[in-house]
Amino acid sequence: MIKDFILPDIGEGVVECELVEWLVQEGDSVVEDQPIADVMTDKALVQIPAPNAGVITKLYYAKGEIAKVHAPLYSVDVEADDGSLEASVPVKEQESNEQAPQSVSSSSGTVIEEFLLPDIGEGIVECELVEWLVAEGDTVVEDQPIADVMTDKALVQIPAIKNGKIVKLHVRKGQLAKVHAPLFAIEVASEAGEPEQVSAKAANAESTPIGSESVPQGKALASPAVRRLARSLDIDISKVSGSGKNGRVYKEDVERYHAGPAKAVTVSAPEAVSLEPAAVETIESALPHKQSVDRVEPIKGVRAVMAKMMTESVSTIPHFTYCEEFDLTELVALRESMKKKYSTDELKLTMMPFFMKSMSLALSKFPDMNSRVNADCTEQTYVSSHNIGMAVDSKVGLLVPNVKDVQDKTILQIAAEITRLTNAARSGRVSPADLKGGSISISNIGALGGTVATPIINKPEVAIVALGKLQVLPRFNDKGEVEARKIMQVSWSGDHRVIDGGTIARFCNLWKLYLEQPQEMLLAMQ
Repeated sequence: MIKDFILPDIGEGVVECELVEWLVQEGDSVVEDQPIADVMTDKALVQIPAPNAGVITKLYYAKGEIAKVHAPLYSVDVEADDGSLEASVPVKEQESNEQAPQSVSSSSGTVIEEFLLPDIGEGIVECELVEWLVAEGDTVVEDQPIADVMTDKALVQIPAIKNGKIVKLHVRKGQLAKVHAPLFAIEVASEAGEPEQVSAKAANAESTPIGSESVPQGKALASPAVRRLARSLDIDISKVSGSGKNGRVYKEDVERYHAGPAKAVTVSAPEAVSLEPAAVETIESALPHKQSVDRVEPIKGVRAVMAKMMTESVSTIPHFTYCEEFDLTELVALRESMKKKYSTDELKLTMMPFFMKSMSLALSKFPDMNSRVNADCTEQTYVSSHNIGMAVDSKVGLLVPNVKDVQDKTILQIAAEITRLTNAARSGRVSPADLKGGSISISNIGALGGTVATPIINKPEVAIVALGKLQVLPRFNDKGEVEARKIMQVSWSGDHRVIDGGTIARFCNLWKLYLEQPQEMLLAMQ
Protein backbone atom coordinates (compact mmCIF):
# COMPACT_ATOMS: atom_id res chain seq x y z
CA MET A 1 0.00 0.00 0.00
CA ILE A 2 1.36 3.42 -0.98
CA LYS A 3 1.48 5.85 1.91
CA ASP A 4 2.64 9.45 2.06
CA PHE A 5 4.97 10.36 4.91
CA ILE A 6 3.70 13.65 6.33
CA LEU A 7 6.48 15.93 7.57
CA PRO A 8 5.71 16.28 11.30
CA ASP A 9 6.19 19.17 13.71
CA ILE A 10 9.97 19.22 14.24
CA GLY A 11 10.31 22.31 16.39
CA GLU A 12 8.23 24.88 18.18
CA GLY A 13 6.91 27.37 15.61
CA VAL A 14 8.64 25.64 12.67
CA VAL A 15 6.38 25.62 9.57
CA GLU A 16 8.89 24.74 6.86
CA CYS A 17 12.42 23.48 6.44
CA GLU A 18 15.10 23.12 3.78
CA LEU A 19 15.77 19.66 2.30
CA VAL A 20 19.52 19.40 2.89
CA GLU A 21 20.18 15.81 1.77
CA TRP A 22 18.22 12.73 0.77
CA LEU A 23 19.78 9.67 2.40
CA VAL A 24 17.78 7.30 0.15
CA GLN A 25 16.69 7.15 -3.48
CA GLU A 26 13.43 6.24 -5.17
CA GLY A 27 13.26 2.45 -5.35
CA ASP A 28 15.33 1.89 -2.20
CA SER A 29 14.07 -0.56 0.42
CA VAL A 30 14.12 0.91 3.92
CA VAL A 31 13.54 -0.44 7.40
CA GLU A 32 11.82 1.16 10.37
CA ASP A 33 13.84 4.01 11.95
CA GLN A 34 16.28 4.14 9.01
CA PRO A 35 17.38 7.76 8.33
CA ILE A 36 15.61 9.08 5.22
CA ALA A 37 16.61 12.73 4.95
CA ASP A 38 18.43 15.60 6.63
CA VAL A 39 16.37 18.80 6.85
CA MET A 40 17.37 22.21 8.12
CA THR A 41 14.77 23.97 10.27
CA ASP A 42 14.91 27.48 11.64
CA LYS A 43 16.90 26.15 14.59
CA ALA A 44 18.83 23.01 13.75
CA LEU A 45 19.70 20.21 11.35
CA VAL A 46 17.22 17.38 11.92
CA GLN A 47 17.33 13.81 10.63
CA ILE A 48 14.00 12.29 9.54
CA PRO A 49 13.66 8.53 10.22
CA ALA A 50 11.31 6.06 8.51
CA PRO A 51 8.30 5.11 10.69
CA ASN A 52 7.63 2.01 8.56
CA ALA A 53 9.54 -0.51 6.49
CA GLY A 54 8.91 -0.47 2.75
CA VAL A 55 10.09 0.76 -0.65
CA ILE A 56 10.54 4.46 -1.41
CA THR A 57 8.29 5.29 -4.37
CA LYS A 58 8.48 9.08 -4.55
CA LEU A 59 10.66 11.89 -3.16
CA TYR A 60 8.57 15.04 -3.34
CA TYR A 61 11.36 17.61 -2.97
CA ALA A 62 14.69 18.23 -4.62
CA LYS A 63 17.78 18.98 -2.58
CA GLY A 64 17.70 22.63 -1.52
CA GLU A 65 13.94 23.02 -1.83
CA ILE A 66 11.71 24.10 1.06
CA ALA A 67 9.49 21.38 2.55
CA LYS A 68 6.36 22.33 4.45
CA VAL A 69 5.42 20.87 7.81
CA HIS A 70 2.21 18.77 7.61
CA ALA A 71 2.71 18.21 3.86
CA PRO A 72 3.92 14.95 2.21
CA LEU A 73 7.71 14.58 2.22
CA TYR A 74 7.96 11.23 0.42
CA SER A 75 5.81 8.20 -0.35
CA VAL A 76 6.57 4.61 0.56
CA ASP A 77 5.12 1.25 -0.44
CA VAL A 78 4.72 -0.22 3.06
CA GLU A 79 4.68 -3.87 3.98
CA ALA A 80 1.32 -5.64 4.05
CA ASP A 81 0.10 -7.65 7.04
CA ASP A 82 1.53 -10.86 5.55
CA GLY A 83 4.96 -9.30 5.33
CA SER A 84 5.00 -8.95 1.56
CA LEU A 85 5.18 -5.64 -0.21
CA GLU A 86 1.93 -4.68 -1.90
CA ALA A 87 2.19 -3.58 -5.48
CA SER A 88 1.55 0.06 -6.22
CA VAL A 89 -2.01 0.18 -7.63
CA PRO A 90 -3.23 3.16 -9.66
CA VAL A 91 -5.95 5.05 -7.88
CA LYS A 92 -8.57 4.70 -10.58
CA GLU A 93 -8.28 0.86 -10.36
CA GLN A 94 -8.92 0.64 -6.61
CA GLU A 95 -12.28 -0.31 -5.19
CA SER A 96 -14.43 2.54 -3.93
CA ASN A 97 -14.50 1.20 -0.37
CA GLU A 98 -10.68 1.37 -0.03
CA GLN A 99 -8.91 4.35 1.51
CA ALA A 100 -8.73 7.27 -0.92
CA PRO A 101 -5.27 7.55 -2.50
CA GLN A 102 -3.17 10.65 -2.72
CA SER A 103 -3.96 11.57 -6.35
CA VAL A 104 -6.13 10.61 -9.33
CA SER A 105 -4.88 11.38 -12.82
CA SER A 106 -7.20 13.13 -15.23
CA SER A 107 -7.12 13.19 -19.02
CA SER A 108 -7.54 16.98 -18.99
CA GLY A 109 -4.02 17.63 -17.71
CA THR A 110 -5.12 17.87 -14.08
CA VAL A 111 -4.87 15.55 -11.10
CA ILE A 112 -7.13 15.14 -8.07
CA GLU A 113 -5.18 15.15 -4.80
CA GLU A 114 -6.36 14.33 -1.32
CA PHE A 115 -5.49 16.87 1.37
CA LEU A 116 -4.64 14.94 4.53
CA LEU A 117 -5.47 16.65 7.81
CA PRO A 118 -2.03 17.42 9.32
CA ASP A 119 -0.82 17.25 12.92
CA ILE A 120 -2.23 20.46 14.40
CA GLY A 121 -1.14 20.05 17.98
CA GLU A 122 0.91 17.76 20.18
CA GLY A 123 -1.06 14.58 20.92
CA ILE A 124 -4.14 15.62 18.90
CA VAL A 125 -5.60 12.77 16.80
CA GLU A 126 -8.94 14.28 15.78
CA CYS A 127 -10.79 17.58 15.67
CA GLU A 128 -14.28 18.92 15.00
CA LEU A 129 -15.09 20.49 11.64
CA VAL A 130 -16.50 23.86 12.74
CA GLU A 131 -17.01 25.57 9.39
CA TRP A 132 -16.18 25.03 5.74
CA LEU A 133 -14.98 28.32 4.24
CA VAL A 134 -15.35 26.98 0.67
CA ALA A 135 -17.84 24.82 -1.21
CA GLU A 136 -17.40 21.99 -3.69
CA GLY A 137 -16.64 23.47 -7.11
CA ASP A 138 -14.92 26.58 -5.70
CA THR A 139 -11.58 27.63 -7.16
CA VAL A 140 -8.99 28.36 -4.47
CA VAL A 141 -5.46 29.73 -4.36
CA GLU A 142 -2.44 28.75 -2.29
CA ASP A 143 -2.74 29.75 1.40
CA GLN A 144 -6.49 30.53 1.08
CA PRO A 145 -8.39 29.47 4.25
CA ILE A 146 -10.39 26.28 3.58
CA ALA A 147 -11.87 25.27 6.93
CA ASP A 148 -12.03 26.07 10.63
CA VAL A 149 -11.48 23.08 12.92
CA MET A 150 -11.68 22.90 16.70
CA THR A 151 -9.12 20.85 18.62
CA ASP A 152 -9.23 20.32 22.37
CA LYS A 153 -6.92 23.32 22.69
CA ALA A 154 -7.82 25.93 20.09
CA LEU A 155 -9.67 26.93 16.92
CA VAL A 156 -7.36 26.30 13.95
CA GLN A 157 -7.73 27.48 10.35
CA ILE A 158 -6.65 25.06 7.60
CA PRO A 159 -5.17 26.71 4.47
CA ALA A 160 -4.86 25.40 0.91
CA ILE A 161 -1.35 24.31 -0.01
CA LYS A 162 -1.94 24.57 -3.78
CA ASN A 163 -4.04 26.41 -6.35
CA GLY A 164 -6.95 24.36 -7.69
CA LYS A 165 -10.65 23.50 -7.58
CA ILE A 166 -12.36 21.88 -4.60
CA VAL A 167 -13.79 18.54 -5.79
CA LYS A 168 -14.97 16.90 -2.57
CA LEU A 169 -15.44 17.84 1.09
CA HIS A 170 -15.07 14.59 3.03
CA VAL A 171 -16.33 15.76 6.43
CA ARG A 172 -19.59 17.52 7.27
CA LYS A 173 -19.89 20.47 9.61
CA GLY A 174 -19.93 19.20 13.21
CA GLN A 175 -18.29 15.86 12.40
CA LEU A 176 -14.93 14.72 13.73
CA ALA A 177 -12.02 14.70 11.28
CA LYS A 178 -9.10 12.34 11.83
CA VAL A 179 -5.48 13.52 11.69
CA HIS A 180 -3.65 12.09 8.62
CA ALA A 181 -6.99 11.17 6.99
CA PRO A 182 -8.36 12.94 3.86
CA LEU A 183 -10.14 16.20 4.68
CA PHE A 184 -10.95 17.38 1.16
CA ALA A 185 -10.02 16.61 -2.45
CA ILE A 186 -8.67 19.26 -4.80
CA GLU A 187 -8.12 19.23 -8.55
CA VAL A 188 -4.75 20.76 -9.42
CA ALA A 189 -2.63 21.08 -12.55
CA SER A 190 -0.77 17.87 -13.32
CA GLU A 191 2.96 18.23 -13.88
CA ALA A 192 2.97 15.10 -16.00
CA GLY A 193 0.06 16.40 -18.04
CA GLU A 194 1.66 19.67 -19.01
CA PRO A 195 3.34 19.90 -22.41
CA GLU A 196 7.06 19.44 -22.71
CA GLN A 197 8.77 22.82 -22.55
CA VAL A 198 12.14 23.81 -23.87
CA SER A 199 14.31 25.35 -21.17
CA ALA A 200 17.81 26.76 -21.45
CA LYS A 201 20.32 25.25 -19.08
CA ALA A 202 22.38 27.59 -16.96
CA ALA A 203 25.36 27.42 -19.30
CA ASN A 204 23.24 28.15 -22.34
CA ALA A 205 21.42 30.97 -20.58
CA GLU A 206 24.71 32.66 -19.77
CA SER A 207 25.80 32.49 -23.42
CA THR A 208 22.54 33.87 -24.83
CA PRO A 209 23.21 37.19 -26.62
CA ILE A 210 21.78 40.30 -24.99
CA GLY A 211 18.41 41.22 -26.38
CA SER A 212 17.33 37.71 -27.42
CA GLU A 213 13.98 36.47 -26.17
CA SER A 214 13.77 33.66 -23.60
CA VAL A 215 11.89 30.48 -24.44
CA PRO A 216 8.16 30.91 -23.59
CA GLN A 217 7.07 28.74 -20.71
CA GLY A 218 3.40 29.44 -20.20
CA LYS A 219 2.37 28.10 -16.81
CA ALA A 220 5.54 27.47 -14.83
CA LEU A 221 6.34 24.27 -12.98
CA ALA A 222 7.60 25.23 -9.53
CA SER A 223 7.21 24.37 -5.87
CA PRO A 224 5.25 26.70 -3.53
CA ALA A 225 8.51 27.85 -1.94
CA VAL A 226 9.94 28.86 -5.33
CA ARG A 227 6.71 30.68 -6.22
CA ARG A 228 6.85 32.49 -2.89
CA LEU A 229 10.46 33.56 -3.61
CA ALA A 230 9.41 34.86 -7.04
CA ARG A 231 6.53 36.83 -5.52
CA SER A 232 8.84 38.35 -2.90
CA LEU A 233 11.15 39.53 -5.70
CA ASP A 234 8.19 40.84 -7.78
CA ILE A 235 8.97 38.39 -10.61
CA ASP A 236 6.42 36.78 -12.96
CA ILE A 237 7.54 33.17 -12.60
CA SER A 238 6.13 32.25 -16.04
CA LYS A 239 8.88 34.41 -17.56
CA VAL A 240 11.68 32.51 -15.78
CA SER A 241 13.48 29.83 -17.80
CA GLY A 242 13.44 26.66 -15.73
CA SER A 243 16.50 24.41 -15.70
CA GLY A 244 14.67 21.35 -14.37
CA LYS A 245 12.83 18.53 -16.08
CA ASN A 246 9.90 19.74 -18.22
CA GLY A 247 11.01 23.29 -17.56
CA ARG A 248 10.64 23.09 -13.76
CA VAL A 249 11.77 26.33 -12.16
CA TYR A 250 14.14 26.09 -9.19
CA LYS A 251 15.09 28.86 -6.78
CA GLU A 252 18.45 29.21 -8.54
CA ASP A 253 16.59 30.00 -11.76
CA VAL A 254 14.60 32.74 -10.03
CA GLU A 255 17.73 34.19 -8.42
CA ARG A 256 19.57 34.12 -11.78
CA TYR A 257 16.62 35.87 -13.46
CA HIS A 258 16.53 38.47 -10.67
CA ALA A 259 20.25 39.17 -11.04
CA GLY A 260 19.71 39.86 -14.77
CA PRO A 261 21.85 38.90 -17.79
CA ALA A 262 25.57 39.65 -17.71
CA LYS A 263 26.56 42.57 -19.93
CA ALA A 264 28.86 41.26 -22.64
CA VAL A 265 31.18 43.64 -24.51
CA THR A 266 32.80 42.39 -27.70
CA VAL A 267 36.00 44.14 -28.79
CA SER A 268 37.44 43.20 -32.17
CA ALA A 269 41.17 42.59 -32.20
CA PRO A 270 42.95 45.54 -33.81
CA GLU A 271 45.98 45.26 -36.00
CA ALA A 272 49.26 45.29 -34.18
CA VAL A 273 50.36 48.90 -33.80
CA SER A 274 52.83 50.71 -31.61
CA LEU A 275 51.25 53.34 -29.34
CA GLU A 276 52.73 55.92 -27.06
CA PRO A 277 52.01 55.42 -23.31
CA ALA A 278 49.79 58.51 -23.25
CA ALA A 279 47.71 57.09 -26.09
CA VAL A 280 47.38 53.76 -24.30
CA GLU A 281 46.08 55.52 -21.16
CA THR A 282 43.56 57.45 -23.28
CA ILE A 283 42.25 54.26 -24.92
CA GLU A 284 42.06 52.35 -21.61
CA SER A 285 40.13 55.16 -19.96
CA ALA A 286 37.62 55.05 -22.81
CA LEU A 287 37.06 51.30 -22.51
CA PRO A 288 34.22 50.12 -20.26
CA HIS A 289 35.46 48.91 -16.90
CA LYS A 290 34.48 45.50 -15.57
CA GLN A 291 31.74 46.00 -13.03
CA SER A 292 31.22 43.81 -9.99
CA VAL A 293 27.81 42.22 -9.53
CA ASP A 294 26.03 42.32 -6.18
CA ARG A 295 25.08 38.91 -4.85
CA VAL A 296 21.55 38.57 -3.49
CA GLU A 297 20.85 35.66 -1.16
CA PRO A 298 17.69 34.92 0.82
CA ILE A 299 17.94 35.09 4.60
CA LYS A 300 16.80 31.71 5.82
CA GLY A 301 17.30 29.03 8.43
CA VAL A 302 18.73 30.08 11.79
CA ARG A 303 19.61 33.57 10.50
CA ALA A 304 16.00 34.16 9.47
CA VAL A 305 14.53 33.09 12.79
CA MET A 306 17.15 35.16 14.65
CA ALA A 307 16.15 38.24 12.65
CA LYS A 308 12.49 37.66 13.41
CA MET A 309 12.95 36.94 17.13
CA MET A 310 15.38 39.77 17.80
CA THR A 311 13.19 42.29 16.00
CA GLU A 312 10.18 41.15 18.01
CA SER A 313 12.16 41.26 21.25
CA VAL A 314 13.45 44.82 20.91
CA SER A 315 10.11 46.09 19.61
CA THR A 316 8.01 44.60 22.44
CA ILE A 317 10.36 44.55 25.46
CA PRO A 318 11.72 47.73 27.09
CA HIS A 319 15.39 46.79 27.56
CA PHE A 320 17.79 48.30 30.05
CA THR A 321 21.44 47.40 30.56
CA TYR A 322 23.46 46.98 33.75
CA CYS A 323 27.24 46.36 33.77
CA GLU A 324 29.54 45.10 36.50
CA GLU A 325 33.17 44.01 36.93
CA PHE A 326 34.08 40.60 38.38
CA ASP A 327 37.44 39.64 39.85
CA LEU A 328 37.71 35.94 39.01
CA THR A 329 41.28 35.34 40.17
CA GLU A 330 40.27 32.82 42.86
CA LEU A 331 37.76 31.03 40.63
CA VAL A 332 40.30 30.63 37.82
CA ALA A 333 42.74 29.03 40.26
CA LEU A 334 40.03 26.65 41.55
CA ARG A 335 38.99 25.67 38.04
CA GLU A 336 42.60 25.01 36.98
CA SER A 337 43.15 22.67 39.92
CA MET A 338 39.90 20.78 39.21
CA LYS A 339 40.49 20.68 35.45
CA LYS A 340 43.57 18.46 35.80
CA LYS A 341 41.58 15.85 37.69
CA TYR A 342 38.13 15.89 36.08
CA SER A 343 38.43 16.93 32.43
CA THR A 344 37.98 14.15 29.84
CA ASP A 345 36.99 13.87 26.18
CA GLU A 346 33.33 13.71 27.27
CA LEU A 347 33.60 16.45 29.91
CA LYS A 348 35.27 19.81 29.40
CA LEU A 349 35.53 21.68 32.68
CA THR A 350 35.31 25.27 31.45
CA MET A 351 34.31 28.34 33.44
CA MET A 352 30.70 28.04 32.24
CA PRO A 353 29.57 25.33 34.74
CA PHE A 354 30.63 27.62 37.61
CA PHE A 355 28.79 30.56 36.07
CA MET A 356 25.64 28.48 35.68
CA LYS A 357 25.66 26.89 39.13
CA SER A 358 26.32 30.18 40.90
CA MET A 359 23.60 31.84 38.82
CA SER A 360 21.15 29.13 39.84
CA LEU A 361 21.97 29.71 43.51
CA ALA A 362 21.29 33.42 43.05
CA LEU A 363 18.06 32.77 41.13
CA SER A 364 16.69 30.97 44.19
CA LYS A 365 16.86 34.30 46.03
CA PHE A 366 15.59 36.43 43.12
CA PRO A 367 12.79 34.50 41.32
CA ASP A 368 11.87 37.58 39.24
CA MET A 369 15.00 36.91 37.18
CA ASN A 370 13.76 33.42 36.28
CA SER A 371 10.28 34.33 35.12
CA ARG A 372 8.24 34.90 31.98
CA VAL A 373 5.68 37.51 30.98
CA ASN A 374 2.69 36.91 28.70
CA ALA A 375 2.17 38.89 25.49
CA ASP A 376 0.03 41.69 26.94
CA CYS A 377 2.00 41.82 30.21
CA THR A 378 -0.95 40.87 32.40
CA GLU A 379 0.64 37.75 33.94
CA GLN A 380 4.09 36.85 35.22
CA THR A 381 5.03 33.17 35.50
CA TYR A 382 7.77 32.23 37.96
CA VAL A 383 9.53 29.26 36.38
CA SER A 384 10.41 26.57 38.93
CA SER A 385 13.22 25.01 36.86
CA HIS A 386 16.47 26.86 36.26
CA ASN A 387 16.92 26.07 32.55
CA ILE A 388 19.92 28.22 31.75
CA GLY A 389 20.62 28.84 28.07
CA MET A 390 23.98 29.48 26.48
CA ALA A 391 24.50 31.10 23.09
CA VAL A 392 26.59 28.92 20.76
CA ASP A 393 28.13 30.21 17.52
CA SER A 394 27.36 27.15 15.36
CA LYS A 395 27.99 26.51 11.67
CA VAL A 396 24.32 27.18 10.93
CA GLY A 397 24.12 30.39 12.97
CA LEU A 398 23.41 31.41 16.55
CA LEU A 399 21.76 28.67 18.64
CA VAL A 400 20.78 28.87 22.32
CA PRO A 401 20.40 25.39 23.83
CA ASN A 402 19.77 25.26 27.57
CA VAL A 403 20.89 23.07 30.45
CA LYS A 404 17.75 21.79 32.17
CA ASP A 405 17.26 21.88 35.97
CA VAL A 406 20.60 23.40 36.88
CA GLN A 407 19.34 23.76 40.46
CA ASP A 408 19.41 19.94 40.82
CA LYS A 409 22.76 19.29 39.14
CA THR A 410 26.32 19.28 40.40
CA ILE A 411 29.03 21.32 38.71
CA LEU A 412 30.38 18.19 36.99
CA GLN A 413 26.91 17.19 35.78
CA ILE A 414 26.43 20.69 34.39
CA ALA A 415 29.84 20.48 32.69
CA ALA A 416 28.88 17.20 31.01
CA GLU A 417 25.63 18.72 29.71
CA ILE A 418 27.43 21.81 28.44
CA THR A 419 29.92 19.62 26.56
CA ARG A 420 27.11 17.60 24.98
CA LEU A 421 25.06 20.65 23.97
CA THR A 422 28.06 22.55 22.62
CA ASN A 423 29.13 19.64 20.40
CA ALA A 424 25.57 19.15 19.15
CA ALA A 425 25.01 22.85 18.46
CA ARG A 426 28.28 23.35 16.63
CA SER A 427 27.44 20.43 14.32
CA GLY A 428 23.95 21.87 13.74
CA ARG A 429 22.27 18.70 15.09
CA VAL A 430 21.02 19.96 18.43
CA SER A 431 17.70 18.43 19.47
CA PRO A 432 14.64 20.72 19.34
CA ALA A 433 13.95 19.73 22.98
CA ASP A 434 17.32 21.22 23.99
CA LEU A 435 16.31 24.54 22.44
CA LYS A 436 12.94 24.78 24.21
CA GLY A 437 12.04 25.80 27.74
CA GLY A 438 14.90 28.17 28.56
CA SER A 439 14.33 30.50 31.52
CA ILE A 440 17.42 32.79 31.41
CA SER A 441 20.41 33.02 29.06
CA ILE A 442 24.17 33.58 29.06
CA SER A 443 26.05 34.89 26.01
CA ASN A 444 29.80 34.30 26.19
CA ILE A 445 30.77 37.05 23.75
CA GLY A 446 34.17 37.25 25.46
CA ALA A 447 35.17 33.98 23.80
CA LEU A 448 35.49 36.01 20.59
CA GLY A 449 37.19 38.99 22.22
CA GLY A 450 34.51 41.45 23.34
CA THR A 451 34.44 43.10 26.76
CA VAL A 452 31.10 44.95 27.04
CA ALA A 453 27.86 44.29 25.14
CA THR A 454 24.15 45.15 25.14
CA PRO A 455 22.57 41.71 24.62
CA ILE A 456 18.99 41.33 23.38
CA ILE A 457 16.65 39.32 25.60
CA ASN A 458 15.69 35.85 24.36
CA LYS A 459 11.90 36.29 24.51
CA PRO A 460 9.87 35.21 26.54
CA GLU A 461 12.69 35.27 29.10
CA VAL A 462 13.17 38.48 31.08
CA ALA A 463 16.97 38.70 31.39
CA ILE A 464 20.19 37.85 29.59
CA VAL A 465 23.85 38.42 30.48
CA ALA A 466 26.88 38.80 28.21
CA LEU A 467 30.27 37.69 29.55
CA GLY A 468 33.25 39.73 28.41
CA LYS A 469 36.71 38.30 27.81
CA LEU A 470 38.88 37.49 30.82
CA GLN A 471 41.69 40.02 31.09
CA VAL A 472 44.73 40.34 33.34
CA LEU A 473 44.54 43.92 34.64
CA PRO A 474 46.21 45.90 37.45
CA ARG A 475 44.04 46.43 40.54
CA PHE A 476 44.70 47.72 44.06
CA ASN A 477 44.52 45.22 46.92
CA ASP A 478 43.43 45.98 50.51
CA LYS A 479 46.91 47.29 51.32
CA GLY A 480 46.91 49.73 48.43
CA GLU A 481 49.37 47.63 46.46
CA VAL A 482 48.96 47.02 42.75
CA GLU A 483 48.36 43.39 41.77
CA ALA A 484 47.70 41.57 38.52
CA ARG A 485 44.10 40.29 38.72
CA LYS A 486 41.90 38.32 36.34
CA ILE A 487 39.03 40.66 35.52
CA MET A 488 35.83 40.13 33.52
CA GLN A 489 33.14 42.64 32.55
CA VAL A 490 29.55 41.37 32.53
CA SER A 491 26.63 43.16 30.86
CA TRP A 492 23.00 42.49 31.79
CA SER A 493 19.88 43.32 29.80
CA GLY A 494 16.61 43.20 31.71
CA ASP A 495 12.92 43.47 30.87
CA HIS A 496 12.00 46.76 32.51
CA ARG A 497 8.33 45.79 32.68
CA VAL A 498 9.00 43.39 35.56
CA ILE A 499 12.66 43.97 36.58
CA ASP A 500 13.96 47.24 37.94
CA GLY A 501 17.53 48.41 38.38
CA GLY A 502 17.61 47.57 42.08
CA THR A 503 16.56 43.95 41.50
CA ILE A 504 19.15 43.27 38.84
CA ALA A 505 21.89 45.04 40.84
CA ARG A 506 21.19 43.03 44.01
CA PHE A 507 20.96 39.79 42.03
CA CYS A 508 24.24 40.54 40.24
CA ASN A 509 25.96 41.34 43.55
CA LEU A 510 25.00 37.92 44.95
CA TRP A 511 26.11 36.16 41.76
CA LYS A 512 29.37 38.12 41.92
CA LEU A 513 29.94 37.04 45.54
CA TYR A 514 29.62 33.37 44.62
CA LEU A 515 32.07 33.74 41.71
CA GLU A 516 34.65 35.96 43.41
CA GLN A 517 34.63 33.84 46.58
CA PRO A 518 34.07 30.23 45.45
CA GLN A 519 33.92 29.03 49.06
CA GLU A 520 30.65 30.97 49.43
CA MET A 521 29.28 29.10 46.42
CA LEU A 522 30.24 25.77 47.97
CA LEU A 523 28.56 26.67 51.26
CA ALA A 524 25.37 27.75 49.48
CA MET A 525 25.22 24.40 47.70
CA GLN A 526 24.86 22.49 50.97
